Amino acid sequence: MARRVVTGFLIALVTIVFLLLSSLSTALFLAALSGICAWEFYAMLRADAKLPNELIGTITAALYPLSYYFFGMYGILSLTTVFALIILIWYVFYTTARITDVAVTVFGALYTGLMLTSLILIRHIPPLEADFLLPGIWGGVLVVIVVFSTFANDAMAYFVGSKIGRHKFAPRISPSKTWEGFLAGMIASVALWCLIPLIPGIGIGWGWAVLGGILCGWIGILGDLVESRIKRSTGHKDSSNLLPGHGGFLDRCDSLLLVGAAAFILLSFAGAI
Repeated sequence: MARRVVTGFLIALVTIVFLLLSSLSTALFLAALSGICAWEFYAMLRADAKLPNELIGTITAALYPLSYYFFGMYGILSLTTVFALIILIWYVFYTTARITDVAVTVFGALYTGLMLTSLILIRHIPPLEADFLLPGIWGGVLVVIVVFSTFANDAMAYFVGSKIGRHKFAPRISPSKTWEGFLAGMIASVALWCLIPLIPGIGIGWGWAVLGGILCGWIGILGDLVESRIKRSTGHKDSSNLLPGHGGFLDRCDSLLLVGAAAFILLSFAGAI
């Protein structure tokens, strides 16, 4: 538990610094995170007798946040097109590769890099298209709240579920999850989202904030179950051992992959950004 707390504190500190510093630091941070998560994903699938092209997939995942930062949606579309062409050429000339290996390679980059790019969409619009969505540091504050609502959801669900959890939530996929932990995580998610209306210039009401907390709380659980299903099918307990007491980076970001996309859609629909 001591290692878990220390590692969690360091993760939180580094995340806050990079997200608040600037849009570029956010993009660089998410690029590194995307690459590491993709590498862990491919390593798990290789242990399941799959042969993805982890080099191309990992590089592509890391390039997704940067492609949007510099070139906007045109950059994402161009990167995806080039990625697909390269993978198809690899499939044709590397005769050992199977079509399932192509699918795993493409999915890994989209699942990690493209999904994490949603946080850049909340934080920044490329200079050629428009100015920052929120002036000054406030765009970074918005992203920090979205990210930490996910972390708070995970932490509360873990601590409450491990202490008083009795009723299993999804026993076949993730036996440790309980309904008691789920409700605690939802409360934490809503509490963090209720800070968003306090951000200057955000233009979102309390009703939307509560709805966002509930939606992202549910989506965060789904994201965790997705990775749990991947780990169970590949025979892994953790995606890696890079984070003492926490497993791997993908273990810590599994909920965030889906929450970032859901938060961007909701905030855009509500007219907040």
